[in-house]
Amino acid sequence: MAVQSFTFSKLRWAFVVCGVVWAALQTYIIHSFGFLWYTAIIDGGVSALLLAAACWLINNNLRYYQPGKGSYINILIWCGALAAICMAGSRWILPFINPDATYINFVSQSLIIRLFTNFLAIGWMAMISMIWYGQLDQKENEKRKSEAEKLARDAELYNLRQQLQPHFLFNSLNSINALIGFKPDEARKMIHQLSDFLRGTLRKDDQQQVTLNEELTHLNLYLDIEKVRFGHRLKTEISCDENCGTAILPAMMLQPLVENAIKFGLYDTTEDVVVSIRSEMEGTYLQIMVQNPYDPQTSRPRQGTGFGLRGVQRRLYLLFARNDLMETHANDNIFTTIIKIPQL
Repeated sequence: MAVQSFTFSKLRWAFVVCGVVWAALQTYIIHSFGFLWYTAIIDGGVSALLLAAACWLINNNLRYYQPGKGSYINILIWCGALAAICMAGSRWILPFINPDATYINFVSQSLIIRLFTNFLAIGWMAMISMIWYGQLDQKENEKRKSEAEKLARDAELYNLRQQLQPHFLFNSLNSINALIGFKPDEARKMIHQLSDFLRGTLRKDDQQQVTLNEELTHLNLYLDIEKVRFGHRLKTEISCDENCGTAILPAMMLQPLVENAIKFGLYDTTEDVVVSIRSEMEGTYLQIMVQNPYDPQTSRPRQGTGFGLRGVQRRLYLLFARNDLMETHANDNIFTTIIKIPQL
């Protein structure tokens, strides 16, 4: 708002300078016809004031009314009418100031020229005003559109998060319920771990940027809960290059990927399963790879809808406006998910 006010102030001063130059030029021209400087200054000042009033009027109208494509003829009519009013004003006012017959005759003979020059000046003002206020309206529309898109994006990100969290919470509560009877200590431990995890989750919003080290610390809270659920069957391997620890990524980006890996790796087997998480820098991208074994005969047809992966892909698109930041592969009973986070 301050920048816009400053721009308006500069524009007003520019119009004042143009008005003074116009009055000075007309004064000089009239003096060159042999009239005294006093007469020339009065003529130039009166004509400039009338013209300034007409320019202000059309500028003020165009500030609140932008003509459509088929309404430009109305602007020309306005300009012509205002130019005629300025000419008539000069014809009526100037003889009262200087009743000399020679000067009155000069004014009468110069009315057509005055009409033409006034029309040009008012027309220029109308054109500049239309362009200026049209650009302002366009910027305001783009700003409102951007704000509306941001609100919609934030709402969708929040909705994605709300869909992801209950799934994990319900599974954890079911596991706690199963442990209470025969492993109360494990159940209490899992409750504390779940509390720490949810507390950390609530402190983060969907667009917050965290370092990979912070994300892995929070992910380990989630893995500790899952290891209580699945016991020795769940093993994890986390490897991170030295230069990856300070790389930035959106908060809570890895948890749904690892949850998906555990879901498709452990639910249909009684054997031990290793979930691998690797990260490395690839140019200006942080690349994270999550791998898990799976059985294509049992995992894909029955288990869920794959919302976790679709949610991550949608979130990456909402944050970075790109659809190529996530890919999945299934080879030799190993399912691989790769995401790339631009380091802006």
